[in-house]
Amino acid sequence: MDSPRSGSPNNSVELLWVRTDRFDLYIKGKPFHPTAEALHLHRDGDEWVNATLQVELVDKSLQLQELKSFSPVEQKLIDFTLHNRHYPCFYEQQNYEVIIQARDADRELQFHHENALLREAVKPIGTGKGLLTGILNFKNEVGYTDFEIREHGRPLLQVRLEIFPSKIDYKEDYQNILHDVNAQVYNLAFDFLRTTYQTTGTAQTNQPQTYSEFFSILRGIFDHLVRSVERIQNAPHHRLQQERREVLADKVKRAGRENHRYLQKRPHLLAHDPNHGILSINGTRYQPVKLLETKRRIDYDTAENRFVRWALCRIQAKLKDMRKRISDTHKPQKRTRADAVTSDWLRMIDRMQTHLERLLRLDFLQGVGEMRQMSLTLVLQMAPGYRDVYRDYLFLQKGLSLQGDLFRLSLKDVAQLYEYWCFLKLHSLFKKHYDLLSQDIVRVQHGSLSVYLDKSRQAKSRFRDRRTGEEFSLQYNTPFRNVPTLAQQPDNVLTIQKQASRRERTKREYRYVFDAKYRINPVSLGPEEDDINTMHRYRDAIVQESRDDGTYERQMFGAYVLFPYHDEDKFREHHFYKSIKKVNVGALPFLPGSTELVETLLQELIQDSPEKAHERATPTRGTAEYFQEKLTPKNVLIGALRTREQWEINRDHRFYHIQLSKLKKQDAIGSLKWIGIHFSKKKFKSDNGIHWIGRIREWNVVKRSDITEIPSDPKKKDKLYVRFEIEEWKQLHPPIASDRSSVRSCLLTTDYLLQRATTLEELRLESPAELQEWREKRRQGDLAVKLNNTYIDEATEVLRIDVIPLETTE
Repeated sequence: MDSPRSGSPNNSVELLWVRTDRFDLYIKGKPFHPTAEALHLHRDGDEWVNATLQVELVDKSLQLQELKSFSPVEQKLIDFTLHNRHYPCFYEQQNYEVIIQARDADRELQFHHENALLREAVKPIGTGKGLLTGILNFKNEVGYTDFEIREHGRPLLQVRLEIFPSKIDYKEDYQNILHDVNAQVYNLAFDFLRTTYQTTGTAQTNQPQTYSEFFSILRGIFDHLVRSVERIQNAPHHRLQQERREVLADKVKRAGRENHRYLQKRPHLLAHDPNHGILSINGTRYQPVKLLETKRRIDYDTAENRFVRWALCRIQAKLKDMRKRISDTHKPQKRTRADAVTSDWLRMIDRMQTHLERLLRLDFLQGVGEMRQMSLTLVLQMAPGYRDVYRDYLFLQKGLSLQGDLFRLSLKDVAQLYEYWCFLKLHSLFKKHYDLLSQDIVRVQHGSLSVYLDKSRQAKSRFRDRRTGEEFSLQYNTPFRNVPTLAQQPDNVLTIQKQASRRERTKREYRYVFDAKYRINPVSLGPEEDDINTMHRYRDAIVQESRDDGTYERQMFGAYVLFPYHDEDKFREHHFYKSIKKVNVGALPFLPGSTELVETLLQELIQDSPEKAHERATPTRGTAEYFQEKLTPKNVLIGALRTREQWEINRDHRFYHIQLSKLKKQDAIGSLKWIGIHFSKKKFKSDNGIHWIGRIREWNVVKRSDITEIPSDPKKKDKLYVRFEIEEWKQLHPPIASDRSSVRSCLLTTDYLLQRATTLEELRLESPAELQEWREKRRQGDLAVKLNNTYIDEATEVLRIDVIPLETTE
């Protein structure tokens, strides 16, 4: 089937026309949404999905004369019949004009919708009350919406429309988001109960549940409960029991050692048999008449199976009592609409009772005894099937109070739902790889579990990385008010505590914003530019006053938009994704089934070293030069050579090697970026100094025998060496002189000093005081740095820094 929307008019058209003997109803608007078209949404392959459109005569005296609906396929109004397919025509965030015109101008009609804003949008115009018109915009609410045409408060006609989202697929993405939100909340509740549960008896709580609360929760988990018990049936928990019985000796297949003691106490079971006796007592042979036979049987009467049977029986008893109460309350005298609901409830209860009776007849539950004491065993916590039954029954016992906007039955605001889903999904991704330390999304209130997640509250989860021991938190809806300009309140803030070294006790915080934005640009298939600007605002506006000098520092090291889009591979080429690597501000697609980019970035942020975290942040222009001495690590290795031939091989094959044990700080290897080659005066005469440097491409720890370019001493073939692969050797102009000192093995220094030093001794400067003195004195002329050892890699102290006046420097 060809796409019906291509070539659709941009102008509004009549989408629904209802003609009755009392009034006409028109709904006009655009039958498509540009964003939905760009994303190719609401399609099953090449065909459009079905949409719901219902028109019902509530007042039977009302006569329907004509009914037409717009067909995007035929691009016109067609007769509305039960056999016609209806396609998506109504979308969120789009205007639709409603016109209601009475045949009699004096007839008083009303437009009624549960939403007060929509109800007030359609009003009478003119002097009479027979003409009503207005613009409906369903904002971000999706799903079914009902409205009525009334006369004097009495409903005449009811219309049901299905509102489709414009940025996500309604049948898949929207349902998957709802499923994810429910699953994550129930998992949080189960984890909370498991960590706070204490061994108790079978007594009920002081505040019993209402039947409506019990039945509402049971309806949601019943099918899962049935599947869990059926899964247990495939591999039930059991124990092996030994049975011993006395049988004729010739009937025993295997006689165990226990028969020795058994026959010693029962000599009457021995018969004198001089020919075939197998036992000899005082020279007389005897044959046992009877022996003990031991058999093992599988016993399902375990504490876990007792709990399963007990839980099913309790549910069965409560449903039985509930059915009796409903039947006694609603006598079938006069059938009403409430009775129809009651009948549905009774049918559901009967269906559940049938399933429970079948489950109680399963083999592993036969012969299971009564449960007198509840014990939380590892089987109930971890075994497949058992843990699910245990979790479901805890929900039934405790109840789950669904607080806030998250679980309102009327919640259809897909933008708000997407924001909740983003937080819960981020929580889920962290819980997948790291240890959950605490969370305050699910809490106990008035004896039942409550879910706190709405725009008026804050929520926080804390995690720990098992590998490093570092902790981090995910915060939802956290306001930042103590800022010099305006208060800021991003959706989700990730706060990571990193430790610079094992010896350093203080931890530094690195924060990142992940803001959910239910918007997408249909042209670029990326976030809206305003949302990216908001990320820049969060990063720059959220600052904190330093305790030391009163200056302000940015708290946010990065800010990212989470927006609904599926094609992650395509978005890798988007400039708002590439901007994350450049300035750590950008966007990431985030939907069920499309979480790879977000998950990858999260793991990178957690695994980053403090230095890497700082590198991600965008510095102010000139910061690098201003803090060069503080921030630059020792990223240059000055290495010695044995012979001139070694240098020629190193130069031609672009590598350098050094024995691993000679590197005093082996953990600094990963920070090295450059190799400088030192030619000693003893071996290279007038060519002494540092003439060549090379940028490290990669490094590996290998055995000396693996370095085949240069022959090795057989005694050293198994020793470990570090082999540095060099991108290219470059000459230093001018070279660094080494007339008075040399390098015995190797020296670690910084490229800041490498680019500025004129003598080898200057590379040994380390302390801030030495660097400051050197920086100030070198403006006066060349320097002579005096060390306490002629080998600078073995020197432990800088004795003095002397200035060689400019006029004497030749």
